Amino acid sequence: MSVAIVTGASRGLGRALAGELAARGWDLVLSARGAAALEEAAAGPARAPGVRVVTVAGDVSSEAHRAELVAAARGLGGLDLLVNNAGVLGAEPLVPLAVQPPAGLREAFEVNVLGPLGLVQEGLPLLRASAAGAVLNISSDAAVVPYATWGAYGATKAAVDLLSAVLAVEEPGLRVWWADPGSMRTRMMAAAEPGEDLAGLPAPQEVAPVLLRLLEGGLPSGRYTAEGLAAAPAGGGVRR
Repeated sequence: MSVAIVTGASRGLGRALAGELAARGWDLVLSARGAAALEEAAAGPARAPGVRVVTVAGDVSSEAHRAELVAAARGLGGLDLLVNNAGVLGAEPLVPLAVQPPAGLREAFEVNVLGPLGLVQEGLPLLRASAAGAVLNISSDAAVVPYATWGAYGATKAAVDLLSAVLAVEEPGLRVWWADPGSMRTRMMAAAEPGEDLAGLPAPQEVAPVLLRLLEGGLPSGRYTAEGLAAAPAGGGVRR
Protein backbone atom coordinates (compact mmCIF):
# COMPACT_ATOMS: atom_id res chain seq x y z
CA MET A 1 0.00 0.00 0.00
CA SER A 2 1.25 3.52 -0.81
CA VAL A 3 2.39 5.82 2.01
CA ALA A 4 2.14 9.60 2.20
CA ILE A 5 3.35 12.21 4.67
CA VAL A 6 1.03 15.23 4.90
CA THR A 7 2.06 18.25 6.96
CA GLY A 8 -0.38 20.84 8.28
CA ALA A 9 -2.96 18.05 8.31
CA SER A 10 -5.14 19.12 11.23
CA ARG A 11 -7.26 21.57 9.23
CA GLY A 12 -7.75 23.30 5.91
CA LEU A 13 -6.17 21.94 2.75
CA GLY A 14 -3.88 19.50 4.58
CA ARG A 15 -6.79 17.82 6.28
CA ALA A 16 -8.74 17.70 3.02
CA LEU A 17 -5.80 16.17 1.14
CA ALA A 18 -5.35 13.57 3.88
CA GLY A 19 -9.01 12.63 3.60
CA GLU A 20 -8.82 12.28 -0.17
CA LEU A 21 -5.70 10.14 0.04
CA ALA A 22 -7.25 7.93 2.70
CA ALA A 23 -10.32 7.46 0.52
CA ARG A 24 -7.96 6.22 -2.21
CA GLY A 25 -6.42 3.67 0.16
CA TRP A 26 -3.21 5.47 1.11
CA ASP A 27 -1.56 4.90 4.46
CA LEU A 28 -0.78 8.23 6.11
CA VAL A 29 1.67 9.96 8.40
CA LEU A 30 0.04 13.20 9.51
CA SER A 31 1.76 16.20 11.06
CA ALA A 32 0.52 19.39 12.70
CA ARG A 33 1.44 21.54 15.65
CA GLY A 34 -1.70 20.87 17.68
CA ALA A 35 -1.93 17.29 18.97
CA ALA A 36 -5.64 17.39 19.82
CA ALA A 37 -6.70 18.82 16.46
CA LEU A 38 -4.44 16.35 14.67
CA GLU A 39 -5.98 13.38 16.48
CA GLU A 40 -9.44 14.69 15.65
CA ALA A 41 -8.51 14.94 11.98
CA ALA A 42 -7.09 11.42 12.00
CA ALA A 43 -10.30 10.09 13.51
CA GLY A 44 -12.42 11.92 10.92
CA PRO A 45 -11.87 12.30 7.19
CA ALA A 46 -8.49 10.57 7.23
CA ARG A 47 -9.93 7.38 8.70
CA ALA A 48 -10.96 4.83 6.09
CA PRO A 49 -11.30 1.04 6.27
CA GLY A 50 -7.94 -0.70 6.01
CA VAL A 51 -5.98 2.55 6.09
CA ARG A 52 -3.21 2.98 8.64
CA VAL A 53 -2.82 6.49 10.05
CA VAL A 54 0.07 7.64 12.25
CA THR A 55 -0.10 11.09 13.83
CA VAL A 56 3.04 12.95 14.87
CA ALA A 57 2.43 16.33 16.48
CA GLY A 58 5.17 18.88 16.09
CA ASP A 59 6.65 21.73 14.08
CA VAL A 60 8.16 21.07 10.64
CA SER A 61 10.89 23.61 11.42
CA SER A 62 12.24 21.08 13.94
CA GLU A 63 14.85 18.65 12.64
CA ALA A 64 13.83 16.08 15.25
CA HIS A 65 10.17 16.30 14.18
CA ARG A 66 11.07 15.81 10.53
CA ALA A 67 13.13 12.74 11.39
CA GLU A 68 10.22 11.35 13.38
CA LEU A 69 7.86 11.80 10.43
CA VAL A 70 10.13 9.94 8.04
CA ALA A 71 10.74 7.21 10.62
CA ALA A 72 6.98 6.76 10.92
CA ALA A 73 6.67 6.44 7.13
CA ARG A 74 9.48 3.89 7.13
CA GLY A 75 7.54 1.94 9.74
CA LEU A 76 4.56 1.83 7.38
CA GLY A 77 6.71 0.46 4.59
CA GLY A 78 8.25 3.47 2.84
CA LEU A 79 7.40 6.87 1.40
CA ASP A 80 5.70 7.40 -1.94
CA LEU A 81 4.35 10.94 -1.57
CA LEU A 82 5.49 13.89 0.52
CA VAL A 83 2.97 16.73 0.81
CA ASN A 84 4.55 19.89 2.18
CA ASN A 85 1.45 21.86 3.12
CA ALA A 86 2.18 23.32 6.57
CA GLY A 87 2.71 27.06 6.56
CA VAL A 88 2.49 30.30 8.49
CA LEU A 89 1.79 33.84 7.30
CA GLY A 90 4.54 35.73 9.09
CA ALA A 91 2.01 38.22 10.51
CA GLU A 92 -1.70 37.98 11.34
CA PRO A 93 -3.29 39.97 9.84
CA LEU A 94 -0.87 40.60 7.00
CA VAL A 95 0.99 43.90 7.04
CA PRO A 96 3.00 46.00 4.54
CA LEU A 97 6.71 45.26 4.27
CA ALA A 98 7.44 48.62 5.91
CA VAL A 99 6.20 47.21 9.22
CA GLN A 100 6.79 43.47 8.70
CA PRO A 101 8.05 42.03 12.01
CA PRO A 102 11.48 40.43 11.48
CA ALA A 103 10.57 37.64 13.88
CA GLY A 104 7.48 36.80 11.83
CA LEU A 105 9.46 36.75 8.60
CA ARG A 106 12.06 34.53 10.20
CA GLU A 107 9.41 32.09 11.40
CA ALA A 108 7.76 32.06 7.96
CA PHE A 109 11.03 31.11 6.27
CA GLU A 110 11.77 28.47 8.89
CA VAL A 111 8.35 26.83 8.56
CA ASN A 112 7.49 27.49 4.90
CA VAL A 113 10.94 27.00 3.32
CA LEU A 114 13.46 25.32 5.61
CA GLY A 115 10.85 22.88 6.91
CA PRO A 116 9.88 21.50 3.48
CA LEU A 117 13.48 21.39 2.29
CA GLY A 118 14.56 19.58 5.44
CA LEU A 119 11.74 17.07 5.08
CA VAL A 120 12.68 16.45 1.45
CA GLN A 121 16.29 15.86 2.49
CA GLU A 122 15.22 13.50 5.26
CA GLY A 123 12.80 11.59 3.04
CA LEU A 124 14.86 11.38 -0.17
CA PRO A 125 16.21 7.87 0.39
CA LEU A 126 12.69 6.50 0.78
CA LEU A 127 11.29 8.59 -2.09
CA ARG A 128 14.07 7.39 -4.40
CA ALA A 129 13.32 3.80 -3.42
CA SER A 130 9.63 4.18 -4.30
CA ALA A 131 8.42 3.03 -7.70
CA ALA A 132 6.68 6.40 -8.11
CA GLY A 133 8.14 8.78 -5.55
CA ALA A 134 6.57 12.25 -5.61
CA VAL A 135 6.74 15.56 -3.77
CA LEU A 136 3.84 18.01 -3.70
CA ASN A 137 4.81 21.45 -2.40
CA ILE A 138 1.88 23.79 -1.83
CA SER A 139 2.57 27.15 -3.44
CA SER A 140 0.52 30.32 -3.77
CA ASP A 141 -0.43 32.97 -6.28
CA ALA A 142 1.47 35.33 -3.96
CA ALA A 143 4.68 33.62 -5.13
CA VAL A 144 4.31 35.18 -8.59
CA VAL A 145 2.03 38.22 -8.14
CA PRO A 146 3.06 41.27 -6.00
CA TYR A 147 -0.03 41.65 -3.81
CA ALA A 148 0.18 44.39 -1.20
CA THR A 149 0.73 43.02 2.33
CA TRP A 150 1.55 39.53 0.99
CA GLY A 151 5.27 40.26 0.53
CA ALA A 152 6.68 38.17 3.36
CA TYR A 153 4.48 35.14 2.80
CA GLY A 154 4.87 35.45 -0.97
CA ALA A 155 8.65 35.54 -0.64
CA THR A 156 8.62 32.21 1.18
CA LYS A 157 6.41 30.65 -1.49
CA ALA A 158 8.59 32.03 -4.29
CA ALA A 159 11.54 30.39 -2.56
CA VAL A 160 9.69 27.09 -2.39
CA ASP A 161 8.83 27.35 -6.08
CA LEU A 162 12.48 27.74 -7.04
CA LEU A 163 13.62 24.98 -4.68
CA SER A 164 10.98 22.72 -6.20
CA ALA A 165 12.10 23.50 -9.75
CA VAL A 166 15.74 22.77 -8.89
CA LEU A 167 14.75 19.56 -7.07
CA ALA A 168 12.92 18.42 -10.20
CA VAL A 169 16.14 18.90 -12.20
CA GLU A 170 18.37 17.26 -9.61
CA GLU A 171 16.03 14.31 -8.97
CA PRO A 172 14.67 13.30 -12.39
CA GLY A 173 13.52 9.98 -11.00
CA LEU A 174 10.94 11.77 -8.83
CA ARG A 175 7.88 13.76 -9.78
CA VAL A 176 8.02 17.18 -8.12
CA TRP A 177 4.97 19.41 -8.24
CA TRP A 178 4.58 22.90 -6.83
CA ALA A 179 0.92 23.73 -6.95
CA ASP A 180 -1.10 26.87 -6.28
CA PRO A 181 -4.47 25.88 -4.83
CA GLY A 182 -5.90 29.40 -5.19
CA SER A 183 -7.74 31.33 -2.51
CA MET A 184 -9.84 29.12 -0.25
CA ARG A 185 -12.27 29.49 2.62
CA THR A 186 -9.80 28.66 5.38
CA ARG A 187 -8.82 29.86 8.82
CA MET A 188 -5.47 31.01 7.42
CA MET A 189 -7.14 33.17 4.78
CA ALA A 190 -9.44 34.68 7.41
CA ALA A 191 -6.43 35.46 9.60
CA ALA A 192 -4.54 37.01 6.67
CA GLU A 193 -7.30 39.43 5.70
CA PRO A 194 -9.93 39.45 8.46
CA GLY A 195 -12.08 42.10 6.75
CA GLU A 196 -12.55 40.10 3.54
CA ASP A 197 -15.73 38.23 2.69
CA LEU A 198 -14.68 34.63 2.03
CA ALA A 199 -18.16 33.28 1.34
CA GLY A 200 -17.57 33.01 -2.39
CA LEU A 201 -14.31 31.09 -2.11
CA PRO A 202 -14.13 27.31 -2.49
CA ALA A 203 -13.67 25.11 0.55
CA PRO A 204 -10.47 23.05 0.83
CA GLN A 205 -12.58 19.91 0.33
CA GLU A 206 -13.39 21.16 -3.17
CA VAL A 207 -9.78 21.91 -4.07
CA ALA A 208 -8.07 18.79 -2.68
CA PRO A 209 -9.39 16.31 -5.28
CA VAL A 210 -8.41 18.71 -8.05
CA LEU A 211 -4.81 18.84 -6.82
CA LEU A 212 -4.69 15.06 -6.61
CA ARG A 213 -5.18 14.94 -10.37
CA LEU A 214 -1.42 15.48 -10.38
CA LEU A 215 -1.03 12.11 -8.71
CA GLU A 216 -3.76 10.24 -10.55
CA GLY A 217 -2.63 11.49 -13.95
CA GLY A 218 1.05 10.92 -13.26
CA LEU A 219 1.68 14.45 -14.50
CA PRO A 220 5.26 15.58 -15.07
CA SER A 221 7.16 17.76 -12.64
CA GLY A 222 6.23 21.43 -12.80
CA ARG A 223 4.20 24.30 -11.41
CA TYR A 224 0.45 23.88 -11.58
CA THR A 225 -2.64 25.74 -10.44
CA ALA A 226 -5.88 24.23 -9.22
CA GLU A 227 -7.67 26.40 -11.76
CA GLY A 228 -5.61 24.98 -14.60
CA LEU A 229 -5.99 21.41 -13.39
CA ALA A 230 -9.76 21.80 -13.10
CA ALA A 231 -10.02 23.15 -16.64
CA ALA A 232 -7.78 20.52 -18.24
CA PRO A 233 -9.07 17.29 -19.80
CA ALA A 234 -8.93 14.18 -17.63
CA GLY A 235 -5.33 13.08 -17.16
CA GLY A 236 -3.96 16.46 -18.21
CA GLY A 237 -3.00 19.71 -16.58
CA VAL A 238 -1.82 23.17 -17.41
CA ARG A 239 1.59 24.05 -16.05
CA ARG A 240 2.29 27.65 -15.14
